[in-house]
Amino acid sequence: MIDVKSPADRTTTGATGIRDLEIVPVRNHGRWIAAVASLLALVGLIGSLAKNDNLHWDVVGDYLFADLIFDGLATTLWLTAAAMLLGLALGTLIAVMRLSSSPVLYGLANAFVWVFRGTPLLVQIIFWGYAAALYKYVKIGVPFTDITFFQTETNALLTPAIAALLALGLNEAAYASEIVRAGIQSVDPGQAEAAHSLGMRPALTMRRIVLPQAMRVIIPPMGNETINMLKMTALVSVISAHDLMSNIQDVYAQNYQVIPMLVVASIWYLVLVTLLSVPQAWLERRYGRGTTRAGHVSPFRRLLGGTTERLGKKNKEHNR
Repeated sequence: MIDVKSPADRTTTGATGIRDLEIVPVRNHGRWIAAVASLLALVGLIGSLAKNDNLHWDVVGDYLFADLIFDGLATTLWLTAAAMLLGLALGTLIAVMRLSSSPVLYGLANAFVWVFRGTPLLVQIIFWGYAAALYKYVKIGVPFTDITFFQTETNALLTPAIAALLALGLNEAAYASEIVRAGIQSVDPGQAEAAHSLGMRPALTMRRIVLPQAMRVIIPPMGNETINMLKMTALVSVISAHDLMSNIQDVYAQNYQVIPMLVVASIWYLVLVTLLSVPQAWLERRYGRGTTRAGHVSPFRRLLGGTTERLGKKNKEHNR
């Protein structure tokens, strides 16, 4: 038999007339031991590096805010932004071509992705940097005739910075096209069919209907590509593009302080990546609403949330 008590016999603490149950999580002592051991190892490593005289922290301090470093940072930042814009614009076009019913457009897009995704980025940077060895002049005119509208020397046109931009941008376009294509294919085909039934042309449908919905899938990996592009700019130092890494190499080629100068470069790359991670995390949360697991919260947010909840309970008990 089930003994049903009257409401008067119930001990209630909540407004709903039901006892508030406090859920106590299971203690995980192994996790705490692992956390303490990890923190001790981290503190030991930091202490070892801080006391290591071979790092020459005075050299790091002298060059950390040097004008030469800031010049390299400016080049690194504009290369990152310009290469991502070029890669995203061209990658979107290639993605649409790969989804086209035209075998010519489909074949050209596949060939582009095959070449630029199949060869190392370092090889592409060196190729564009030494393109004058293949073509001494850049000409624009009518093919198979002597009619020329524009002609200039390749070395004058493809400066190290422009060569680096072409290499980074074209390489990024191959990867961005796959990201955009996956985003487009994630949209329900019925959306495009409904737009076509209303008389919208394919280009307008893609721009107004499909791409805005595909941004939910495109934004998170594209944010990772931006951070990766920032670090990949270090490869253009092989053609002396005067980026951050190029200037760092110029310095330690003269003072022979390789490790301290690499520490300077690492500090600035970490700062820039950290700054880029903030908008990336915000965009991922914004466009991932309704698709991520409801219970997935970072450990720091859980810690802050738990602390706030405990303080709230103490205030309620105090007010009672």
